[in-house]
Amino acid sequence: MTAEPLAEPNAAPGRRWPVPPRDGYTVDDLFTLPDLPPHTELIDGSLVFVSPQRDFHSTMIDLLVAGLRRTAPREFKVRREMTVVLDRRNGPEPDLSVIRAEAVTGLEQNRFQAADVMLAVEVVSPDSEARDRDTKPHKYAAAGIPHFWLVEMTGEGKHPVVRVYELDPVTKAYALTGTHREQLKVGDPFDIDVDISLDALQEL
Repeated sequence: MTAEPLAEPNAAPGRRWPVPPRDGYTVDDLFTLPDLPPHTELIDGSLVFVSPQRDFHSTMIDLLVAGLRRTAPREFKVRREMTVVLDRRNGPEPDLSVIRAEAVTGLEQNRFQAADVMLAVEVVSPDSEARDRDTKPHKYAAAGIPHFWLVEMTGEGKHPVVRVYELDPVTKAYALTGTHREQLKVGDPFDIDVDISLDALQEL
């Protein structure tokens, strides 16, 4: 169900904002509502708009994308900032995803299904800290995505840290399997070895 846009009482002349449906938005609305800002997400039926990125956020994604693509086998593809449909009312946009290659159908594709995602990565931003640390991991786990990484800056030197989680199929919750600071070296979902030092980040 798509909401009809209605003018807000204090809106600028000519500006009209969509009024949410009573039961919230659906994934279909996410792709059909006009004039949504880039990278809008759907969480529990609510539209979530993103703030401007910090340089750390953008360059950290670039660093990880390059490292993953360097070693990814042919059966996987690496994508940044693409909507992943978890269910009817949730369409978050991981900062980075590892997708089954057969799920990539063309250059006009604008979403992937949770069943095709092997790894979801979130780079923590100040405005999205609660969603990145709590809301999204719980939803990724419930949807059955096997691997999750949480990336952030820590310490006075603002060094990158990647926390690696693996899904427990019994509890449907993520368990921490490693914390990586200078070098990210793991064997799942494939052999990955990426320099995540501050020097590597600042070279980009």
